[in-house]
Amino acid sequence: MNLAAKFNALFLAIVLLISAGLYLVVRHYLITQAQARVDQQARLMMETTASIRKYTSEHVRPILDKYQHGTPLFYPESVPAFSAARMFGYLHEFYPEYTYREATLNPTNTADRALDWEADIIRVFRENPARRESMGEREATGGTVLYLARPIKAVESCLECHSTPASAPTSMVSLYGSDNGFGWKLNEIIGAQIVSVPVSVPRAMAEQSISRLLLWLAGFALLTLALLNVALYFGIIRPLQRVSAVAGELSKGNLRVAEIPVTGHDEISVLADSLNRINRSLVKAIGQLGR
Repeated sequence: MNLAAKFNALFLAIVLLISAGLYLVVRHYLITQAQARVDQQARLMMETTASIRKYTSEHVRPILDKYQHGTPLFYPESVPAFSAARMFGYLHEFYPEYTYREATLNPTNTADRALDWEADIIRVFRENPARRESMGEREATGGTVLYLARPIKAVESCLECHSTPASAPTSMVSLYGSDNGFGWKLNEIIGAQIVSVPVSVPRAMAEQSISRLLLWLAGFALLTLALLNVALYFGIIRPLQRVSAVAGELSKGNLRVAEIPVTGHDEISVLADSLNRINRSLVKAIGQLGR
């Protein structure tokens, strides 16, 4: 193996070791950053749905109530949970990994009834009324899922439809029946808003960033290796080839070789100057012997 091959092998070994260490160190940091980004997006979605709920309750519902009270007509758009779910459906087109649920212990629409793990979250909020948020992980069919949950409290506008069947719009009772979604109390925690996203999402984001980083590192390493090989050839290998050629000729007894040009003071220049002196000394000594 020549000098260039040994140098390249050593350089590549160092690059691989650095890349492995960089992967181990940076991977944890990038996963943490990706999880923070996912958490930020989940919070933004949660705030958006909360804003939609508030707007529906304060502006849309009073208008629609004029048309649906005492009539067989019922507009689901007057329900804050319905508007929030529909709005999130549009967001879901751009963020398909995220899901949104307004899980309720006693919903009007049984499709909104809390699952076991959702009911556990709601119970935590009911037992801790001052708690405003819950974050955690749960195991699902497709793997581990991150969730962000906030409590849903029954306010006065909720009781207009959910206190008793008699106070609810006739159209709503006709549509959903009178067995579910009633008996709510003022300021009672009746459900939770829950945004979920698989753990694989931030990990995939981190792995993608790591892949790009390693590709940039590989490109930089190859460029550096090419430049170092050029510098190695002109700065070390070619001068050594000249020195080696002169030394070979001298070993064969050829004293008529041209002297090696010496232009610096580095180790190779010192070696070349030494060979030149040896050559001159041999020529001088053989000349004296021939007299």
